[in-house]
Amino acid sequence: MNAQHPTTTTTVSVLGLGQMGAALAAAFLGAGHPTTVWNRTPGKADALAAGGAVRAAGVAEAVTASDLVVVCVLDYTAVRELLDPVVESLRGRVLVNLTSGSPEQARETAAWAAGHGVGYLDGGIMTTPPGVGDSSNMILYAGGPEVLAEHRATLAVLGDPVDLGPDAGLASLYDAGLLGLMWSVFGGWLHATALAGADGVPARDFTALATRWLSTVSWFMTGYAEQIDAGEYPGSDATIDVQVATIGHLLHAGEVRGVDGRLPRLHLELMRSAVEAGHGGDSYARIIEAFRK
Repeated sequence: MNAQHPTTTTTVSVLGLGQMGAALAAAFLGAGHPTTVWNRTPGKADALAAGGAVRAAGVAEAVTASDLVVVCVLDYTAVRELLDPVVESLRGRVLVNLTSGSPEQARETAAWAAGHGVGYLDGGIMTTPPGVGDSSNMILYAGGPEVLAEHRATLAVLGDPVDLGPDAGLASLYDAGLLGLMWSVFGGWLHATALAGADGVPARDFTALATRWLSTVSWFMTGYAEQIDAGEYPGSDATIDVQVATIGHLLHAGEVRGVDGRLPRLHLELMRSAVEAGHGGDSYARIIEAFRK
């Protein structure tokens, strides 16, 4: 379901019109916000200008055109290269930085913005460009809860705005962690799909059950999160030593079918280390201690 048109029309400027920046600008424009766009390569603004966006001749013109300035470029170095020369024009405005980077870079940029009287939000876009504008997708924001509250309706046209609080580094931190989770899930799914596919199971059929199984996995994760926060790992559901035995079946099935076993062997290594340390009777959540080291 796409975001509805807002009742107010905040002026917005979008700096950076790569695939993601162009999608952001199109979402603002489609929701009725007067939208100014700028890109180092002017031709990237052509389609948006044809759709009603104002093409700025330079960064300064783009910044002064709107109360809300959204930047989405290659990295934080590029953000500062663009904005340092026009920082006085930013004073009193709100900067929403949707550029990918590290938590440390986000905090440094937030401090820079505060020092120049600029309202600041650091964000993480938890979708690809085609998903921008869909309210079922999350956009993470950190660094200025009061700024997000003021501009929530405008930013909601991009996706569901999730407030992570005043620490500007948290959007980047969550972004990195959630991407790591995604890649791990993709890896496990691809390995399992290859395993089933070796016996002729179509990926579509296996995936239908895999996605259903993930709802149960999320239930386990919710319970394990409580254990992690408490620092206690009771093995009341399934102990690590039992799972060491069970993963052997997965490894055997893969070996017989010629499926690469590096991923399950990594899991086995982590489990065995926990067992050898005397934690075989604990829940799988105990494995977090291996990552913390």
